[in-house]
Amino acid sequence: MKTLVAYMSKTGNTRKVAEAIFGELDDEKELKPVEEVDGIEGYDVVFLGFPIERMGPTKKAAQALGRYCVDGRKVVLFITHAATEDAPDLAPMLEKFRQAARGATVVDMFHCQGQLDKTTKRIMSLLPNAQLRAWAREDNSMGQPDEARLERARVFARDVMKTLNSTE
Repeated sequence: MKTLVAYMSKTGNTRKVAEAIFGELDDEKELKPVEEVDGIEGYDVVFLGFPIERMGPTKKAAQALGRYCVDGRKVVLFITHAATEDAPDLAPMLEKFRQAARGATVVDMFHCQGQLDKTTKRIMSLLPNAQLRAWAREDNSMGQPDEARLERARVFARDVMKTLNSTE
C-alpha cells in the first residue's frame, strides 16, 4: 500500500503529529507539506493534517481538501488545535474539516491539542469577541503536543492501517 502523509503547519504542531504518524507506516510512504503535493493519484491512502485556525480550516486548507478529497479517495484527517480534546466547542470546528473533505471517503479523523502561538494568543486576548478572550485567558496548551499525544497519534495510525489492510 502506498501512503502519503501531507500537512500544513505554521508553528510545528501539525508537523510533529505528521511525523509521528509517518513513523508508524510500514509500506511505501511519503511525508511532505501540503504545498509540495502535486496530486494524490497513485496513493492508496492519504493522511491530511491541518491546524484549526479561526474556528475551522483556513482558506488554503479548505482549498487543499477540496482539491485532494475527490472521487471517493481514502483520506485520513488529523487536526491540531489549542483546545483540550474534550472541549465542548471543538466538535463543530472539526466537522468543518469533514465537510471540506466530503468528496473523499474519510476513513477516520485524529485530533489533538497543540500549543497556541503566542502572537495568536495575544491577538485573541485583545479582540472584541468575549469567547476568544476567554479562550486566550484559559489557554493550557504550553508544550503540546506532548509525548502522550504523539503516542496517541502513532496508535491511531497503526489502527487505521490495520483496518485498511484487513479490508484490501
